[in-house]
Amino acid sequence: MAPLPPWRPACLLPLLSVVAALFLTPPALAAGGKTGQVTVFWGRNKAEGSLREACDSGMYTMVTMSFLDVFGANGKYHLDLSGHDLSSVGADIKHCQFKGVPVSLSIGGYGTGYSLPSNRSALDLFDHLWNSYFGGSKPGVPRPFGDAWLDGVDLFLEHGTPADRYDVLALELAKHNIRGGPGKPLHLTATVRCGYPPAAHVGRALATGIFERVHVRTYESDNGCNQNFGWEGSWNEWTAAYPATRFYVGLTADDKSYQWVHPKNVYYSVAPVSQKKDNYGGIMLWDRYFDKQTNYSSLIKYYA
Repeated sequence: MAPLPPWRPACLLPLLSVVAALFLTPPALAAGGKTGQVTVFWGRNKAEGSLREACDSGMYTMVTMSFLDVFGANGKYHLDLSGHDLSSVGADIKHCQFKGVPVSLSIGGYGTGYSLPSNRSALDLFDHLWNSYFGGSKPGVPRPFGDAWLDGVDLFLEHGTPADRYDVLALELAKHNIRGGPGKPLHLTATVRCGYPPAAHVGRALATGIFERVHVRTYESDNGCNQNFGWEGSWNEWTAAYPATRFYVGLTADDKSYQWVHPKNVYYSVAPVSQKKDNYGGIMLWDRYFDKQTNYSSLIKYYA
């Protein structure tokens, strides 16, 4: 690694400007090391600013909007972006894409309004996603972002049962050539708790082998697995179990959280440990609101 610079955001800006911002196809896996990839979650707090502002910051190589938090057996769907004005999001998506920053949609979240108890419900969800957010269209199905097409789907499945069919959803996306529209690859990702093995409904989906990347949330305690204790063992298990998938270290940008990792520790510990793996992908940040308060990404992006 390069010598550690002083801990001032300003000193890193020249370095950050050279980091590539385009990640439209999964790169071939190579021997470890930095990738410069930083994904951020956006949509959990209106005070975080617009999607356009997040992309214009130059700090992120992908933005994941959260969440589509209601779907499943009842046939209802609900998008929760914490009060953001949806009428402007479509133009912001196009702006981000023009700048080389893909925009994805995360489904699930911390609520309890979702499930996929049958093949039919999984196929119905695919139909809703495809026609509402990607290259499809269907009478009576609204498109919240107009003619803007998103770049990916993220599975953030905090609860579920072994019967849930997220594997069917993933395979249906794959049947459509994993494309969001003409010339637009569809990134299929998952955001998981740190502890390994995953819950049954998550493991069933990942077993399809078609997920491009997985974000491992090391900032939430899970059977002793967090950045203060035990995360390295789980990281090794995750990366070994899915060698063809890129793995991202999930960190919180909230410096008031006891799970926050000081930038020095990212440099001295998190980065060198995680980057030993050939399928290391980068860093995932939770979330844009906290990052805007702390400027955390400006301190750790160079080490991603």
